[in-house]
Amino acid sequence: MTRNQIPLGRIFGISIGLDYSWFLIFILLTWSLAVSYYPAALPAQPVALYWVLGAVSAIMLFVSVLLHELGHSFVALHYGVPVRSITIFLFGGVSQIGGEAPSAGAEFWIALAGPAVSAALAVAFGFLQMLLSGTGPLFALAKYLAYINGALALFNLIPGFPLDGGRVLRAILWTTTHDFRRATLIASSVGRVIAFIFILWGVGQIFGGNFSGGLWIAFIGWFLENAASAQAQQQMLQGALAGHTVSEAMNRNYARIPPTTRLQELVDGHILGGGRRCFVVTAGDQAVGLVTLHQIKEVPREKWPTTTAADAMTPVVRLKRVRPETALWAAAEEMDRDGVNQLPVMTDGQILGMLSRDDVISFLRTLHELGVWSRVRGSAA
Repeated sequence: MTRNQIPLGRIFGISIGLDYSWFLIFILLTWSLAVSYYPAALPAQPVALYWVLGAVSAIMLFVSVLLHELGHSFVALHYGVPVRSITIFLFGGVSQIGGEAPSAGAEFWIALAGPAVSAALAVAFGFLQMLLSGTGPLFALAKYLAYINGALALFNLIPGFPLDGGRVLRAILWTTTHDFRRATLIASSVGRVIAFIFILWGVGQIFGGNFSGGLWIAFIGWFLENAASAQAQQQMLQGALAGHTVSEAMNRNYARIPPTTRLQELVDGHILGGGRRCFVVTAGDQAVGLVTLHQIKEVPREKWPTTTAADAMTPVVRLKRVRPETALWAAAEEMDRDGVNQLPVMTDGQILGMLSRDDVISFLRTLHELGVWSRVRGSAA
């Protein structure tokens, strides 16, 4: 979990987290339902009842979104695709799936599972609504939950990446083109078109007098456009790095320090004086650990003069590492997945170099200057 999330526990080994942005939608949705939907559905009732029902509805929407994401996750696990976490945030939820689907068929069913769960919930709450007819508050709550789950299923089936419908479209394109990257780029382009339609629709609503509704629609469009653009950029980067290995981008000129080096000496002589951010701790010719700027910052400043590198380092046996023949894109993904800025490149327990995010960016810049990246981008269009 990141610092912007509240951990809620695990379901079948999947970490569940609540992003702080969710509280904004919780407050807005509770307020909106308490001042509009419930007073219209239940006239002449206490105001406190409207607010309680609004809050319960917002919480039930959270549960519905979580079940939607669990639908994706369970099907992904069925196909052998690991799922690291589920996060509920401002715009809904996202499952952090640790890898791409193994086939177009798996991609199709993983994408479709979420809307299928939402549709099933809509049917279930609709049936409950009929059973609760005439019961007032419970009837109004079931009616809203049936509506919102149906809307969630239909909205996610819009064929624009990164919505579930866009992933279904990608699966279909993957089947017909036999090219996953090309299918992703096409689905992302469709997603951007749909996002711009949302933005224009929202702007039209604003000028038509529906300011709050139009602003929300435009905001959703902006979010979708950013997500689709990021996915397209990721695919172009992956295409640019395809066929290249860690050994081509890694930095063989890394800093070695003995275990007895004081952190204050590192800061004064190597970080401030040399701009280095990562140090390999060696005993003789043997690497025993790694010290990063982040680890140094975690030590109170008054302890820097007495704390040694050996005290602050991550032992080599606990280090995330890559081999020189590892695909460069896979190494970049691993850094992003594990939230680290650099990885030691090791063979048979020996550190051969360091690979950092900056090294990957520098390598991409070199590819661009050589004209290699532009040819890759052109072939994918």
